[in-house]
Amino acid sequence: MTIKDQNGLITSTVPERLGDGSVLAGWAEGPVWLPEEHKLLFSDIHGSRVLQWDEYTNKISVRVPDSDFSNGRTTGLNGEVIQCSHGKRCLQLLTGDKVEPVVETWKGHRFNSPNDVIVKSDGSIWFSDPAYGICRPGEGHEGEMEYGDQWVFRYDPATREVSPVITDVEIPNGLAFSPDEKLLYSSDNSIDLPSRKPNPEGTHAIRVYKVVDGKFCKGGRHFVTIESGIADGIRVDEFGNVWSCEFNGIHVYSPSGEEIAFIPTPEEHIGNMCFGGSDGRDVFFLAGHQPYRIRTTVRDASHALRGTYR
Repeated sequence: MTIKDQNGLITSTVPERLGDGSVLAGWAEGPVWLPEEHKLLFSDIHGSRVLQWDEYTNKISVRVPDSDFSNGRTTGLNGEVIQCSHGKRCLQLLTGDKVEPVVETWKGHRFNSPNDVIVKSDGSIWFSDPAYGICRPGEGHEGEMEYGDQWVFRYDPATREVSPVITDVEIPNGLAFSPDEKLLYSSDNSIDLPSRKPNPEGTHAIRVYKVVDGKFCKGGRHFVTIESGIADGIRVDEFGNVWSCEFNGIHVYSPSGEEIAFIPTPEEHIGNMCFGGSDGRDVFFLAGHQPYRIRTTVRDASHALRGTYR
């Protein structure tokens, strides 16, 4: 399978496998690029640890040996690492190899197992809360859905207010804002949690919502229906294109929902991706046990908005 690209988004001809193979993840997820360190952090969910790839040495090493099933992560406005913990059922701040909780409950109920997280330009933290970590052996600890559903939440660090923002998807996962932050995209996994297989009677889509007053989601609709399994992690580039990790690779959709590029999976299906590198135009993605890199001509929408790369 070859990379397909209608709009000149991708300059790589094949994905580059990173690392020397000496350290592999059981299931790799939750990538984030740290520009100051020139390192890619990512989760080994089944191994319950945080791994890192060093751009200078091309080595993968263990950063946190026991992360209690961490998953998705992102950086805050000051470069701090915010991550999701399946095991602790909360959001955490990762400093070096140490973690501390950021937010743990909503109205006295523990979250299910926060999965993916993004930060808006006002500093608010938005995260999906499916039940993978309390339903799947090897991805957390068995438990109950204390608030009785699987939603997307917004947390305001200034007021410590937690509020549900998306409640009409079956199983929320990946999240991303449009470049102007007026739209929020959310992937709906709609799968049978124990078997991991797509639910044939469920929805398999990326949905899009209007963001009202910077804190409410309205008018949800299907953006695209996923043909290859489900959409997992998603990102939006500076031109509003949506990059979606699906079972057979990364599919790129224009703001109108037309597929304009496709990067096939090297081996196993892709879980998540992020933009990074020296100028923000590298895409790092996780397929099965290890990270890969491709070169693009675009940057993440949040990078462009915050001026991370100039």
